[in-house]
Amino acid sequence: MYAYTEYDQQLLTERVAQYRNQTQRYLDGKLNDEEFLALRLQNGLYIQRHAPMLRVAIPYGMLNSAQVRVLGEIARDYDKGYAHISTRQNIQYNWPDLELVPEILERLASVQMHAIQTSGNCIRNVTTDQFAGVAPDEVADPRPYCEIIRQWSTFHPEFAYLPRKFKIAVNAAESDRAAIRFHDIGVELVRDPQGEIALDIWAGGGLGRTPVVAEKVVANLPPRYLLSYLEAILRVYNRYGRRDNKYKARIKILVKALGVEAFREKVEAEWQHMKDTEMDLPRSEVERMQAQFPAPDYAELADIPPALQQARQEHPGFDAWLKRNCHAHKQAGYQAVTLSLKATAVAPGDITSDELFAVADLADRYSFGEVRSTHNQNLVLADVRQDQLFELWTELKSLGFATANIGCLTDVICCPGGDFCSLANAKSIPIAEQIQRRFDDLDYLYDLGDIDLNISGCMNACGHHHIGNIGILGVDKKGQEFYQISLGGHSGRDARIGKIVGPSFNEEEVADVITQIIDVYVENRIEGESFLATYDRIGMAPFKERVYASKNH
Repeated sequence: MYAYTEYDQQLLTERVAQYRNQTQRYLDGKLNDEEFLALRLQNGLYIQRHAPMLRVAIPYGMLNSAQVRVLGEIARDYDKGYAHISTRQNIQYNWPDLELVPEILERLASVQMHAIQTSGNCIRNVTTDQFAGVAPDEVADPRPYCEIIRQWSTFHPEFAYLPRKFKIAVNAAESDRAAIRFHDIGVELVRDPQGEIALDIWAGGGLGRTPVVAEKVVANLPPRYLLSYLEAILRVYNRYGRRDNKYKARIKILVKALGVEAFREKVEAEWQHMKDTEMDLPRSEVERMQAQFPAPDYAELADIPPALQQARQEHPGFDAWLKRNCHAHKQAGYQAVTLSLKATAVAPGDITSDELFAVADLADRYSFGEVRSTHNQNLVLADVRQDQLFELWTELKSLGFATANIGCLTDVICCPGGDFCSLANAKSIPIAEQIQRRFDDLDYLYDLGDIDLNISGCMNACGHHHIGNIGILGVDKKGQEFYQISLGGHSGRDARIGKIVGPSFNEEEVADVITQIIDVYVENRIEGESFLATYDRIGMAPFKERVYASKNH
């Protein structure tokens, strides 16, 4: 993974000292709340329902074991003993003391980490596929391009005060595991007609109050134009994006208002002044960045060793975990392993300080000292030898990370909701637990197959409810918490926004409603048909009829 240069570290050290001074001035009364607001947001600090919340950047989800240990120390020493993995692959602390945040940032800087641009109207953390670099279905490793974008966008003077926050995702695989069509900009690595690496650029996607699927702005762009084309898009947005209404300030509103053709014309006109200039990305720079992500020192191993097959036969639980939580790897004899943070009665994505220390040890022993965070609020060890999978599974069981539910209904994406967030209309975590307890039969979950269930506590959609196969949105009705259900959302190649079933339900009804939706699926599916395929075939009506028929009676 990328290692900081002396220049990188100096920038980070100076930023920590700057924020320490700003915090002290605020505490001394020399800065008022409004003056301090922009400064703390630039350093990832929010004021939530009960306490400050600090969001730490994890660029494209990559961590080394030393960083994971420091994250654990911060959770132990400055929080309440745990941290939270967000859908942006970042990590959040819900209880830091405001006056101690500079100390936390200093600890982070000691292991090349920070909270810069994790909030505010700027370019946020760049994300990608959690299996980047090891996925058999990718055309190239997207991480060097993510790092190039990260460096270009960090402290960029033109983009420090955009009309609204701005998110970029990069994908290079046949399966879109980065949800690029729901980002302000999505970058996709493809092969052009000559077989060379090229870029498709999408713009105008997003969730929140107005969910929109992005439009493709340019196809087969040569990589040397990556930064100039992105900058042209940002300049158009900075110039024409609305600043009078924050609910209409995202680039998705601009693209939709202009139409993709007119938007493309403005971008192309801007780009003509920038292409074939010093903004071109030299091949040497791409190669330099690619050298920062070398393949680990893989052993020469046989694929699927006999002992693995025997362990699968002797231990059904291990076999189920292998099918659900282990993923194909481009190197023979290895697999990528997802550690489930979705055990019942644990807030999805939460991890304790002791568990972080344990994960760091596991990474050192089993995965070349690296860990990845995922959009689905889990963790990944990307390079595990197949002949060590059984041993790893045994350890994960004792830690509570071996729940074999990745991709299942109980692998819930869930924002912190009303338990923490001051913006939330309703709690999310109790709803997730309610559903996990209802669907606690793993054999039944496996029979149902892959189903994405996403929960958000408000329209800001931090839980990505719009793109869940089943989405749940917390809403307020005269001070009471209710939940709106949507069906049919999808974040991959067939990207689409879910459709609302109808009027909302109270908290006590949600698990029953989800059960009825699943019953309709089971009753109507053709053998081997997924939930989404069945929904597409039979439509909304049977689901709506079932859930409201029971409600009316």
